[in-house]
Amino acid sequence: MAGTRRRSRELVMQMLFQGDLGKQSPEQVTKLFWQSRDDVDEETRGFAEDLYRVATTRQPEIDNIIEAHAKNWRLERMATVDRNLLRGAVAEMLGYPNTPSVIVINESLEIARRYAAPESMPFLNGVLDAISKTVLKQRLG
Repeated sequence: MAGTRRRSRELVMQMLFQGDLGKQSPEQVTKLFWQSRDDVDEETRGFAEDLYRVATTRQPEIDNIIEAHAKNWRLERMATVDRNLLRGAVAEMLGYPNTPSVIVINESLEIARRYAAPESMPFLNGVLDAISKTVLKQRLG
């Protein structure tokens, strides 16, 4: 299960990256992205599509949350991988409140180890940790 979820999160980051860099609509990304990935099982694809839907439909809210917690960093100045890893993680925190934030953060950092620059790790960890505390406070009311 953990491998399936991590693979889904990785695919979401790739889909967000593709849409961000290629200036494509979520519909265009979804159509093009899955054409070349017939090796992805149904469960992995299902979670990836759900998470991508949350990330794209709530993107303005997610971007505002990221910018509020990324001190002195505007989204457009962040590395594309970092920006989209953050978007996917925040989407999961918002859309899947039963998944503990610590798992979302750890999974994001594992994906970052593979795709992001080494110096991104402390930045991503700090921003996601701050966001998770805010999201948790909002849940507890």
